[in-house]
Amino acid sequence: MMDAKTLLEQFLGRGGPAQGGSPWQIPPGKAPAKAQSPWPAQWPSAPPQTKPAPQGQGSLTDRARDLLAGAGPGGAALGGLAAGGLLGTLFGGKRSAARSVLTHGGAAALGALAYRAWQNWQAGQQPASAPPAAPPDAAADAAFIPGATEAAAGEPFELSLIRAMIGAAQADGHIDAPERAKIFEQVERSSLDPAAKGFVFTLLNQRIGVEQVAAAANSPEQAAELWLASRLAMDPDQPAERVYLDALAHRLGIPAELVAHLERQVVAAAAT
Repeated sequence: MMDAKTLLEQFLGRGGPAQGGSPWQIPPGKAPAKAQSPWPAQWPSAPPQTKPAPQGQGSLTDRARDLLAGAGPGGAALGGLAAGGLLGTLFGGKRSAARSVLTHGGAAALGALAYRAWQNWQAGQQPASAPPAAPPDAAADAAFIPGATEAAAGEPFELSLIRAMIGAAQADGHIDAPERAKIFEQVERSSLDPAAKGFVFTLLNQRIGVEQVAAAANSPEQAAELWLASRLAMDPDQPAERVYLDALAHRLGIPAELVAHLERQVVAAAAT
């Protein structure tokens, strides 16, 4: 069975070396605080938490493919850049310091950036002067830990984040046959297991739209992380990229003020 958390860490980086780890990692045995963030008035009331699917209902790959059913191959348009780890290897090009934070902090760093943006927004701070994320934020709120809760329809949220990053990387261009072959070669040479490679190949061969990405959100915290993962998967210097991010925020129901705080965390990470 494919391990969704391991696959996400392959995309983002493994959170530091095995010995000593990274300050962004959640300390072993430390339970994160229970989520206390109220749902803002702009969003509907909180849905019930999705319970884990019973054992024996198929692998994570099978479940992910079921969610992708009906989205026929549209030819991957993989212009732009993507976040650290495997995506950075796949798409190459320049890499911002913000993506380096993810490479060394993995999923915990992604959660920390989203959590700090959320807290600053809830406190009514101005984005330009709001404090940036720090390693302790990685374990501050369980709702911002990828994998702590499932996405909508029972999909592992780690898979939703990967789909969001690939969808964002598709936003501004296309690849030709030689470039496609190179990307597939990089995936094949990675340390992913066959099930995970199959899942990645499936995504790379589909056109992923904002509706599909947004449909995965099961809470406003997950909505914030999906937008943040998408933003970190690109350098939005093309109009098509900014239009994509704006459309995604609208579909996710994220207020403009929170979007500004999420953007602030990206900029702050890039400046460190």
